[in-house]
Amino acid sequence: MRLFDDTEFFSSGTGGKKIFDVPDADLLLIDNFFSKEESDYYYTTLLHQTQWHEYEMPMYDKIVTAPRLVSWYRDEVLNEYKTDPNWPLELQTIRQRVENETHIQFNAVLLNLYRNGKDGVGWHSDKTVSSNKNMNIGSVTFGETRMFRLRHKFRKEIPQIEIPLHHGTFLLMAGNTNSFWQHQVPKTAREVLPRINLTFRRVN
Repeated sequence: MRLFDDTEFFSSGTGGKKIFDVPDADLLLIDNFFSKEESDYYYTTLLHQTQWHEYEMPMYDKIVTAPRLVSWYRDEVLNEYKTDPNWPLELQTIRQRVENETHIQFNAVLLNLYRNGKDGVGWHSDKTVSSNKNMNIGSVTFGETRMFRLRHKFRKEIPQIEIPLHHGTFLLMAGNTNSFWQHQVPKTAREVLPRINLTFRRVN
């Protein structure tokens, strides 16, 4: 059986582009942004060739190990005219596809590996060493379908958004989204296979 043919526990994808009509956000979802064959290749390659590592984060009054593995790439500026990506070819190719679609240039990517249902990420807005408060985030998913949730930071009357992110899906959070909305990937008691998520952004 090929990868992720029978592992989508949520509703099927939109099969095209979807723009979410919600306040204080610019959200674009594209299912099947990468073909099945491309997604299988990137998933397998990134899973086995990425230098994954644990990282620690503050939680209340203590430091805990985050329930996922990560890896980070960022362009290193050689001079004012040239940058050295020093990224694996696969990440460069994925970034180019994302930039061609969004017409946004990204210079960094955070890779997250959710090994099973016990891995997840709680409610947060992305923080980077960047002066750009309204940061554009281009998110690519390979692997197991996991639910992605968003909630408005200030307007509790606005319903939460739930988006199942499938193998090969692209989600763009642009404009004010990161300033006004939080997002999470909840843990699940289901038996799930690993999921790899790439979040492209521009940092100073």
